[in-house]
Amino acid sequence: MPLGNISEIALQVIADHIAGCFKLTTQILPSMEPPGVAFDERRLQYNAGIIIEAFESIHFGNHDKVIGILNKDLFIPIFTHVFGEARQGGKCGLVSLFRLMKNPDGSAPPESLIHERAAKVALHELGHLLDLLHCEHKKCLMHFSGGTDEVDEMSLDLCEYCSIYLQDKLR
Repeated sequence: MPLGNISEIALQVIADHIAGCFKLTTQILPSMEPPGVAFDERRLQYNAGIIIEAFESIHFGNHDKVIGILNKDLFIPIFTHVFGEARQGGKCGLVSLFRLMKNPDGSAPPESLIHERAAKVALHELGHLLDLLHCEHKKCLMHFSGGTDEVDEMSLDLCEYCSIYLQDKLR
């Protein structure tokens, strides 16, 4: 679900990766705006926890899990920023494109790399919604990533352990 103005291509790439990698049916929902109360004027960022709390109170019809995609800079109080956020076993997760649109050196990556990064973060957050934990395997999709260089190194696949856990969870 776009939270604000998000390109149709980015939304479709994310939806297609969820369908292809996790074998789940996806639907792009109508756009909503992130709650203004989530904006922290001191940090000039949006508090991901407040957005998730607001969206978990909304009934999304027959959709079990919803990933909100936004162009705003996100944080949670213990980190300077996050690429995405989701509560373990929750209903709603977030993906921020804001920091995915810059390389570690400040340069702009090609749009295809931004889309790949967004798909990885969306799959990672959906993994949390499906009860997957962070994984120690560096290439696993569920490995924690603090920088875009780490997102780039991450695979679009789960390690063997996480894959088995996900298969059991989806049965």
